Amino acid sequence: MKTIMPKQINANDRKWFVVDAKGQTLWKLASKLAIILKGKHKVNFAPHVDNGDYVIVLNADKFAVTGKKMTDKIYYRHSGFLGWLKEITLEKLLSKKPTRALELAIKGMLPKNKLRKSMLSRLKLFSGTEHSYNAQQPEEIKL
Repeated sequence: MKTIMPKQINANDRKWFVVDAKGQTLWKLASKLAIILKGKHKVNFAPHVDNGDYVIVLNADKFAVTGKKMTDKIYYRHSGFLGWLKEITLEKLLSKKPTRALELAIKGMLPKNKLRKSMLSRLKLFSGTEHSYNAQQPEEIKL
């Protein structure tokens, strides 16, 4: 039996999906979107080939979190200099940059290799209910 090695698909063969994040749990939503961006939902999945699809997320700031994560979850960043570790809670992050929390959750679930940047470039986040990708005729999916 031969092993089939899938090839990189063209940009025209990728599908566009629209997801409404309103009321969905952050981590469950992020894991399902990461699967679509990686292409694991397709038959021709291979970890070394980037065959994922485009995802448009509406209401990206209206997700739900369980427990006291709004005040207790902390995001860290470091400048590289001694003592410059900065931290921000999820609540403050949502007030400053509404879509950043969902982007960071999805980014953490993607593979840590050269394909990550191209996978993240196919993620389109919007804080409202309107998007500017109507020409691509995206399919609406329920997660």
